[in-house]
Amino acid sequence: MTRDAARTAMGGSVPTPGIGTWQNTDPQACATAIETAVEMGYRHVDTAQAYGNEADVGRGIAAADVDRDDVFLATKVWIDNLAYDDVIESTHESLEKLDVEYLDLLYVHWPAGAYDPAETLPAFQALHDEGLIDRIGVSNFEPRHLDRARSILDAPIAANQVEMHPLLQQSTLREYAAAHDIELVAYSPLARGAVFDVPAIQRVAGRHDVSEAQVSLAWLHEKGAVSIPKATGEDHIRDNWESRDLELTEADIETIDGIDRQERQVDPDFGPWN
Repeated sequence: MTRDAARTAMGGSVPTPGIGTWQNTDPQACATAIETAVEMGYRHVDTAQAYGNEADVGRGIAAADVDRDDVFLATKVWIDNLAYDDVIESTHESLEKLDVEYLDLLYVHWPAGAYDPAETLPAFQALHDEGLIDRIGVSNFEPRHLDRARSILDAPIAANQVEMHPLLQQSTLREYAAAHDIELVAYSPLARGAVFDVPAIQRVAGRHDVSEAQVSLAWLHEKGAVSIPKATGEDHIRDNWESRDLELTEADIETIDGIDRQERQVDPDFGPWN
């Protein structure tokens, strides 16, 4: 399949669920997890410069018996590399580590550190215009950051990757994403395992005889979000993948919507909400 045909087959949307790689720093475990996920059917792989595993992710994609053009590959530019020249240079380094010729999606990791919309975003636009990245994304952006970025970029913002799960439901960002045709990509979609201990999620899981992880991922799908759960073992990778087949009832969704908690798992001092 050609690169353009692969993009057409993906339908323009970011495939879900994807396989996340945050804190997957064991080289062989990371490569094996990616190979396992891609051969199982995952078509979205997420990494970042800050994760220190781009080379391992690349090895996993290369080892899988799937064409690279059939895999939606995303990485993120760290906050220290957001000056114009640093964006360009570090992205070329990411391409080299991943051993690919292009990225399907490149994110600004945080609106922090060296981030300056007027300097950072034109570098992303240049990479897009050169064909090295297919889509421009941002991560951890609030509506005010999205408004500013949209005013600068010629290319659309394809995605905003944020922490999202039943304990942090992100209603404001969901509304913004829907209004402006931006994919919302949910990281830490299982709240670092906290969803397993929520009675409401446990009840829904029991009714369907599935895991709490599947319930949380299916809820995200119902909300229009792309999930990127991290998993290393084949059993967990498969369990997350099987969430695609779980159909939640309206009552299930109302039960989860009614969880009245706002709990961030990722909350650095430089987070834009602080």
